Parts: sequence; structure tokens; C-alpha cells
Amino acid sequence: METTLQAPAKPKMEHAHPDAMVHIDPLGWRPDRCGRVALVLQGGGALGAYQCGVYEALHEANIEPDWVSGVSIGAINSALIAGNPPEKRLQALKTFWGRITDRTIWLHTPDGDIFRQARNWTSSMMTTMLGQPGFFAPHKVSPWLAPAGARDATSYYDNSPLRETLLELVDFDLLNSKKCRFSVGAVNVLSGNFIFFDNATTTITPEHIMASGALPPAFPTVQIGTDHFWDGGVVSNTPLQHLLAQDDDVNTLVFQVDLFSASGVLPRTMQDVASRQKDIMYSSRTRQVTDMFQRLQRWKRRAYSALLKVPDADLTDEERAMRNKLANLPGHTIIQLIYQPKVYESGAKDFEFSGASMRDRWMSGHEDTSRSLTHKDWLEVPPESGLHTHDVHRDDER
Repeated sequence: METTLQAPAKPKMEHAHPDAMVHIDPLGWRPDRCGRVALVLQGGGALGAYQCGVYEALHEANIEPDWVSGVSIGAINSALIAGNPPEKRLQALKTFWGRITDRTIWLHTPDGDIFRQARNWTSSMMTTMLGQPGFFAPHKVSPWLAPAGARDATSYYDNSPLRETLLELVDFDLLNSKKCRFSVGAVNVLSGNFIFFDNATTTITPEHIMASGALPPAFPTVQIGTDHFWDGGVVSNTPLQHLLAQDDDVNTLVFQVDLFSASGVLPRTMQDVASRQKDIMYSSRTRQVTDMFQRLQRWKRRAYSALLKVPDADLTDEERAMRNKLANLPGHTIIQLIYQPKVYESGAKDFEFSGASMRDRWMSGHEDTSRSLTHKDWLEVPPESGLHTHDVHRDDER
């Protein structure tokens, strides 16, 4: 079943789920038979405020993820969530986004799309020239004028302010305590291999988060050990595949939050071309990932059926263990929320950090998620090895 999510009013969970297919546990609400709630956050720069609205709606509904995974700005938002106790997560997100968008663009913006377009253009130009407070700042010397091998020769901005902000707003002891699973994607610059830094196997530091958000040529590589890393969005802008690749039997409800839409309209101007190209380049390949996952699950079921036909005495210990494992394949439900850009946003929307745009995007995420939570049937986990996906905007219109 293929679908897409969209937003509802602003309900508390008890209103969204009046007839209790639910139970309450210390981790918060989750559907029956659901052992894990995951929040998967795509990269997208300034559009990441949308993800904060999504989390706020989940928090209000008493749905706290026990696995948060992200790429780029999604990695930063993930760290702010996993690196704080539930009662402090929302404030950490508000502090971060309030700080990096704390710049006056215009004292007054007249009503109308043309004025918003002009204001947004001014905001994106200010970001290009000045960076963003608590996030990044331009190098004093242009990389085009720096000699080869110089520290500033391979990027336009210094992202060390982000490190200080992360140290202030993220409790890395809590993040590494594994109370909440945390993973972020990055790409090894020398090998080109995509890698996930996961607190299940790695002690997470600010550098791991910065590596996931080091998009070239804006930011320099981030060194971890002897390796150098760039933004995971260079290879894959969503961490969904990492979650589905887990070899466990945990039924999972996934909230996947995308900032670029794969579907769109035919461009009519050069500005439209730039925007549409970016959308296609960075949109998540959810359909491709889920199709591959379903294909793998079908082969697992076939292998299980074949093993059942073999007498137990003819099986090796390894084959018996495999048969027993295949008997309990998990079910997954994916709620896909995709940011829908406003008509006055351009191809610079991912580096347009004005406070007004941040608040608009935050509100959109909250509305989309709240509306999706009114569809309690969407949240049900399918039996056995089933996979259900819901695209909020598309499904809510049906």
C-alpha cells in the first residue's frame, strides 16, 4: 500500500485516538504490537525548521521516538532531540532555531507574494555574505585566493560556531547512553563510501554531527580519526535505508520527514529550473528503498517456506536458527511527511534563514503531523513482514 501524509488540526493524542487501539508505556504512546518508533530526518538546510514542527506535534501527542536518525540539518535536529530528555527537547530545538535565524531582514514586509519573494531573496543573500549566528561564518579569505593546501582553500565558510552550539545544547553523555538510538549519515571523502555513525556502535561527538552536515563547497571536510567526511546528502539524503537494514524482529512505526519533494511542476523560468533540479537531486528515494525492502522480505518468506519443508533432522544448527529467525519477520509502517514549499520560495529556500520563514516552516510541520495523527488507521503496524507507507499530502486528499 503506497500513500503520503498530510497535516491535521492540532490535537492531543487522546483526541486523535478516542477508541484506544493504544496503550501507554514509559516511552510514550505507540500502536499495539509496535516495539519501536523512529523519526527519520532528511537534509535540507533552512527547511529543517519543518522537522521541528513535526517533532512538536509528536511531542504534544505523547509520541516520543526511541530512534532518531538524520542527515545534514536532519542530523543536527536529531542530536537536539536524542541529546536531551523528552521534557527539554522542544526547548533545545527552539533555542537553536531562534539563535540561527536571529537577524532582522526588513523592519516591515508588506503583504503579498512579490514582497515575500524580495524579502526571502534579501535574506538568502545575507546568509551568503554573513553566514548565520551560532552556525557558520564566511572565511576571511576567499578559497579562490587561498593557496592549495591552506585550511580555508576548500570551503567558503567556517562551521566551528556550530560545534560550540552543539556543545551547549546537546548532552553528549545522554546521547551516548543509548537511551535513544541515534544515527547520522556522512560520506568518506577519499573512498566515496556512505557511512552511518550510530551510537549503538560509536561514541558520538560534535564532529560526527558536523560531518553529516558538511555540504561542499560551503563547508570543509570534518576529520574523524584519520578519515575526512562530507555531508551524507552527497550520496543519500535520507537515512531510511539504514533503519530498514536492521536485522531484528522489532515492529516499527517510522515518521520520515523529507524537505525536498520528488514530484513537482514543469519549470517555467531559470529560477524554477534551479529549484526543481535541487528538489530532484536531494529528494529521498523512499519508493526505491521500500520496493527493495519488500523484495527482500518476499525472498525471506520464500526461504522460510522452503526450510519448513525440510525435515528438522536434515537441517544444520545454522539452518534451524535461520528458520526460527525467519518465522518472526517484523512489520513496518512509514508515515512520510514532505515539506511543500510556498509559491514565493525559490531555489535558495534551503539557505533562506529568515525568522519569518523559519516560523512558517515550523508551523507547516506541526499542521501536517497533527493532521496525520487523526488517521489512527495509518499508524497501525502491519502483521508479520508487511510494509505500509503513507504519504501525508497525497493520502489525506483521497
